[in-house]
Amino acid sequence: MSNRLTRQRGVTLIELIVFMMVVGVALMGIIAALTLTSGKTADPVRRKQALIIAEGLLEEVAQAKFTYCDPASANASNAGSASECAIKENWGQLGPEPTGSGRPYDNVNDYVTKPGTLTFAFNNAAGALADASGNALDVSGYAARVSIGCASLGGVGSDSCASADTDMLRILVQVDYDGQSLVLEGYRARYAPTVQ
Repeated sequence: MSNRLTRQRGVTLIELIVFMMVVGVALMGIIAALTLTSGKTADPVRRKQALIIAEGLLEEVAQAKFTYCDPASANASNAGSASECAIKENWGQLGPEPTGSGRPYDNVNDYVTKPGTLTFAFNNAAGALADASGNALDVSGYAARVSIGCASLGGVGSDSCASADTDMLRILVQVDYDGQSLVLEGYRARYAPTVQ
């Protein structure tokens, strides 16, 4: 009979405990990192919905008329400058003018009370975010504001907003949700000021 000792195969209890501790610490680090990142990221569905709201509102404002004269002015269709208007378009009145019927407003500057100031122009009478017809949107936790200011782009327009008689506007729509903000920006040129 041989006196050789045969070695046992496997791991000792101490090796097993050390392995479990190392794996446990690594898993705790991974779970902590995942918890931190998932807690700080926006819900992609909420962000996508905010983007859809902002795009729709920016499009509504950008498609509004951009004439020198108020559409109710007798010579609105043929005035080539604000000095020729019987009733000039001007900053300072939010919403429909006396002859208007509400959103969408009859001219782009009617969405704000003064240039360069964020305004809640998309709320209905109850203060809820609404579509162009005044019906409350079926979303909760969103607030939208718009800012319209004068701009100079490619040599057209001026950064000065002394009057509504400018040829280029910068439109900014901001949608707030879940403590975050999404901002879209666009420009509107006075390319056909007499088109009704």
